[in-house]
Amino acid sequence: MPQGSHATIREFTVAGPDAGPYGVAAGPDGAVWFTLVHAGRVGRMTPDGDLAVHGPVPAGPTTITAGPDGALWFTAYGGGAIGRITPEGEVVEFAVPDGGGPCGIAAGPDGALWFTRMQGGSIGRVTVDGHVTDHPLPARDALPSMIARGPDEAMWFTLNQGNAVGRIGMDGDVTVHPLPTEGSAPVGIAAGPDGALWFTEIGTGHIGRITTDGKVTEFPLPDPAARPHAIVAGPGGDLWFTEWGTAHVARITPEGRMDEHPLPTPGCEPHGIALGPDGALWVALETGALARVTVS
Repeated sequence: MPQGSHATIREFTVAGPDAGPYGVAAGPDGAVWFTLVHAGRVGRMTPDGDLAVHGPVPAGPTTITAGPDGALWFTAYGGGAIGRITPEGEVVEFAVPDGGGPCGIAAGPDGALWFTRMQGGSIGRVTVDGHVTDHPLPARDALPSMIARGPDEAMWFTLNQGNAVGRIGMDGDVTVHPLPTEGSAPVGIAAGPDGALWFTEIGTGHIGRITTDGKVTEFPLPDPAARPHAIVAGPGGDLWFTEWGTAHVARITPEGRMDEHPLPTPGCEPHGIALGPDGALWVALETGALARVTVS
């Protein structure tokens, strides 16, 4: 397998082993923000390791993203809410009607935040002043998981139990694209540098690529049990993703070449990954740490 990148990895302990770092995002304040899904907290760490933890926040904070308003926004899966936290640590929550297990969240091209409702079988939208609307999906048991803004000014999302990737326009129009491999269980999704969307198939150990007109290509990982989870566009025009099952971070080029890098702590359960304000990749390790991955 090509070894086209060198990665220097350093881990920072940010919580006890039961707190569960899960989502991670670059903040507007030059820091990295992360969720502690089991502890009900949101944390902030500067690139040099200065740590602050805020909360409690609504139960089960899962995915976090930078909003268009200078704050961070996160889903509260267990609390049935969307949370907003300022760089100073002030938290506001907005209830999602009927709960529905909010999971993925991303800023849209319309100045609002868009999120998935895993248990509600829909895509939600929340404005920066807290107005929530809901867009039901064709199959309510498909478990919409993660969501990302596409290059076509629409939002793209994975359907973990629907074996598909979906697209929702700003007008609420939904298109669903089935995936070729049964049991793929897609999770993470991100816009790539090549004008396509890239996603992880945790069930079968593939990385997928879908064009905005729905053409799907799948790239198998060396280990089908690697359990790829989150994915992000990283340095050098490549995509980087976490391998939850094997405790690696890995890179895939737009042409499909891959290389993998073991994390220092075996069994650390990497979940979220983000490109930090310092140009490094940051990975949330559910066993209680963040990993900083410097690529050269």
